[in-house]
Amino acid sequence: MKHNFGAGPCILPQEVFKEAAEAVLNFNGLSILEVSHRHKDFVAVMDEALDLVKKSLHVPNGYSVTFLQGGATLGFTIAALNMMREHKKAAYINTGTWASGAIKEAKKVGVNVDVVASSEDKNFTYIPKSFNVSDDADYLHFTSNNTIYGTQFKNFPKTEKPLVCDMSSDIFSKVISVENFDLIYAGAQKNLGPAGATLYIVKDDVLGKSTSPFMPTYLDLKQQVEKESMLNTPPVFSVYVSMLNLRHLLKNGGVEAQEKKNIAKAALLYNEIDSNPLFTSAVAIEDRSDMNVTFQLKDESLQAEFDVMWKAAEIVGLPGHRSTGGYRASLYNALPIESVQVLVDVMKEFTRIKG
Repeated sequence: MKHNFGAGPCILPQEVFKEAAEAVLNFNGLSILEVSHRHKDFVAVMDEALDLVKKSLHVPNGYSVTFLQGGATLGFTIAALNMMREHKKAAYINTGTWASGAIKEAKKVGVNVDVVASSEDKNFTYIPKSFNVSDDADYLHFTSNNTIYGTQFKNFPKTEKPLVCDMSSDIFSKVISVENFDLIYAGAQKNLGPAGATLYIVKDDVLGKSTSPFMPTYLDLKQQVEKESMLNTPPVFSVYVSMLNLRHLLKNGGVEAQEKKNIAKAALLYNEIDSNPLFTSAVAIEDRSDMNVTFQLKDESLQAEFDVMWKAAEIVGLPGHRSTGGYRASLYNALPIESVQVLVDVMKEFTRIKG
């Protein structure tokens, strides 16, 4: 058995993989890869997928859900265009690579970006807690979890301005209050499904209010919602597998039960990092991500030997991002706690040998 700690594409439950594999061969007589997105069989899939998102996250009335393509990277632009209002100004919190990308893309489409808080001064190893949003800001944007640096907002920002969040890497991992947001967007490939689909949850009051002179039809969330995610050919397979995964999530206690499992997995690994004399984490304790645990060897000369041990234990996906080095264990929903224990046991054994 492989223990997959990769940061994405995601690990999914084996039950979901099996169902998806069967549908590739036979989905009501066709392959899911060839069925028309206009056919009633797939329309039913899309309808169920959208409904399961609402059920899983307790999305209140007055919000719409849609699946698009382009990943959260396109979401940077979609969010900026759809949230642009009178002042064409927005507040952004910069907590790493993806937040920086959102800032860059917002500027490209004419948003006057005010970076109201940043953790760049300490290499993005913490979440900034204090900031002021100017009265003329159209919205506040932040990234809830930072896959590269291993930080996560434990408490979401409080503001009277419309709140926008890129929730790609921790959506469906913990309970959230959707009613506090005007727009949430998330690439599917962490806890939802395969790469290809991007989820948008948008307050209906937001739709059609943009003041941007540049608004391609595809990027207009009002158009996408009105066309029920079918403005063009949707990412059929990604939506189908997302539907299967959401079924599985709800059958096993929903987000509420999954959050408890995720907390337990993270605690198990962080406890080992903190107690093991050979390892350390640069991330502020109160801001440590439950999804992406980053850590380092105190003595980097031991790396080659440690790498041999974890690879021998059938662990994959453990190296840190190329920009940070070290190690990164991604603990997405489908990763069992038994896999975390395997990693912890390897760390203990390595320390027994080298300590």
